[in-house]
Amino acid sequence: MRLPSRTRVGIVGAGPAGLLLARLLHRAGVDCVVLESREREYVEQRQRAGILEQATVDALRGCGAAERLDREGLAHDGIELRWNRRAYRVDFPSLTGGRRVWVYAQTEVVKDLIALDLAAGVPLAFAAPAVAVTGADTDRPVVHYRHRGRERTLACDYLVGCDGFHGIVRAAVPAAARTTYERLHPYSWLGVLADVPPSCDELIYARSPRGFALHSLRSTTVSRLYLQVANGTDPEAWSDERIWDELDNRFAVEGDWRLRRGPITQKSVLPMRGSVTAPMRYGSVFLAGDAAHIVPPTGAKGLNLAAGDVTALGRAFAARYADGSDRLLAAYSDSRLDRVRRAQEFSYSLTTMLHTDPGGTDFDARLQVSRLERIAESRAARAELAENYVGPPSD
Repeated sequence: MRLPSRTRVGIVGAGPAGLLLARLLHRAGVDCVVLESREREYVEQRQRAGILEQATVDALRGCGAAERLDREGLAHDGIELRWNRRAYRVDFPSLTGGRRVWVYAQTEVVKDLIALDLAAGVPLAFAAPAVAVTGADTDRPVVHYRHRGRERTLACDYLVGCDGFHGIVRAAVPAAARTTYERLHPYSWLGVLADVPPSCDELIYARSPRGFALHSLRSTTVSRLYLQVANGTDPEAWSDERIWDELDNRFAVEGDWRLRRGPITQKSVLPMRGSVTAPMRYGSVFLAGDAAHIVPPTGAKGLNLAAGDVTALGRAFAARYADGSDRLLAAYSDSRLDRVRRAQEFSYSLTTMLHTDPGGTDFDARLQVSRLERIAESRAARAELAENYVGPPSD
């Protein structure tokens, strides 16, 4: 495919945010180009999130990108909380007016969007690392990148950074023009993929004195599980047997529930951190997804916030080129930051309720249990958790 040297909207990063934005723009008749530093095979294999909010599913359906999701995705109507060998289920639809979440791996969303974008003729360049951005403070930013051994440039009316916290687009915004707020939690997650059918029908969030554990899934045959570990943990220091034994201990509950074991195919350690960069716009440059915000994975918000960002940008660019209106573009940063802060607060609340703080006391542990017991006893508390977990209704 021949890549143009100029376009209306330049997109750096072919993760789910960049790919979904390209799909939305193509359907709105707005020219765009997507640049991705990695090879296609790598992008399609990156293991990330697996929980889709109702609004994210609605966005994918709305742009014709949910055929396989609707066929293979697993609708989930709740989660289970565990503490002190007790289990309590939170039912989403009864508390949220019918909204739910779906289990469908980010890798599959990416594969679907890549296939659709390429079939539609969207200029999508893999192995095309952006090395610099010039003119970020003008109405014609330019991305300098390498592709197939050549130095190239892409001039844009607007540039959208979907290339992560350490990406070139975020770095192009002058430090004096942005502020980043951060929090690093004193623990990490050891995440594993296992070729074994899930031991549960819905996600299990477990608090124990030994630390947090989460039982998730990727399909009916693949389980995704997490353990709270110390920051700096080497995943290879944990044998498969040790991982399964620790999961068994933390998921312990009264009754005959048993954790299924199987071959572990991947191990990785994920630091628990939150960050927000404000504003999310600098002139003609926009930030979306991890380039603007990172949330602890406890509340499954990262992918969904990114999808919300680019859904808003898709509408804004469509309006700009349909009738010249800049109203939605002007409102983008403030409106999305409101949503991001709410998601950050929820993720922080859920994280601190379920994880064992290395510097915590018995007093702190009793407060955690009290919060869990209130969820079990109070419909209002359950509703607040459920509404935050499934996300706001689609606009």
